[in-house]
Amino acid sequence: MTLLQVMAADDADRVRLRTADEAVISAELAAHGIAFDRWPAHDDAATLSSDDLLARYADHVAELNADGRYRHIDIARIHPDDSDPSWPETAEGARAKFLDEHRHAEDEVRYFASGRGCFYLHLGEEVLAVVCEAGDLLSVPAGTLHWFDMGERPDFIAVRFFEEADGWIGDFTGDRISSGFPTLDELLAAS
Repeated sequence: MTLLQVMAADDADRVRLRTADEAVISAELAAHGIAFDRWPAHDDAATLSSDDLLARYADHVAELNADGRYRHIDIARIHPDDSDPSWPETAEGARAKFLDEHRHAEDEVRYFASGRGCFYLHLGEEVLAVVCEAGDLLSVPAGTLHWFDMGERPDFIAVRFFEEADGWIGDFTGDRISSGFPTLDELLAAS
C-alpha cells in the first residue's frame, strides 16, 4: 500500500495527515515540488533481468528522460535470501547506508518495479514519510533533506535515474533526526 504520513519535525507523534489516497498523496507532494506518479507494475518483475526490466519500461523511461538529462539509468535490487547465512548482515548493511539524514546534489528519482521502501522528506517543520510500492515513481528535488528505509527485511527492485554516475552519493548532515521517527515496518504495522 502506497502511504503518506506527515508528521511534525520536532514530534513524530503529531501526525497532520495519514493517507493511502493516491490523489491526496500526489497533491500533498506536488505542493512541495515533489513529483509522484504511477506506472504499471508487473507481477513478474522479480524474475526479469535488469536489461529485460529496463526494456519492459523503455517507453516510460524515454518519456521521463525526454530531455536526456539522466545519463545513468540502472536497477537496484535486493531480495531476502534465507539460504545465505550472510544475508542478515548484508540486509542490515544495505538498510543502514541511507537511514541517516542526507541530501543529494541532483534529483533522486526512483521507480519501484516491485517491493517497497520509504522516503522520509524533512521539509522545514514537517517530515513526510512516503511509503512507495510497486508502480510508484518518486522524484525528490536536489538538496532536499531526507533519509530512506528499506525495512528490516529489504525486498525491492527500483529503477534509478542519475545525471552523474555518482549521483547516488549522499551528503550526510550529521543530524540524528531519523532516529525519532517510525521505521518503515512501524508505519506499515500501524495501518
